[in-house]
Amino acid sequence: MLDWTMSIGMLAVIALLIGAVALWRRGVRRQAVLMVIAALVIAGNVAVWVMPIAPAAGH
Repeated sequence: MLDWTMSIGMLAVIALLIGAVALWRRGVRRQAVLMVIAALVIAGNVAVWVMPIAPAAGH
């Protein structure tokens, strides 16, 4: 299930960035910047999910 979540997250990042470029070219700067920020947040979440969990010390 986590694989699907990460895949959909990365597809959303790609879609947001493509949409942001399209809006930027049309002159809609504020929405384009917000879309880039949303893409960065989603990419950060995926990066956190991918990180391995280290075992606790002493176990």
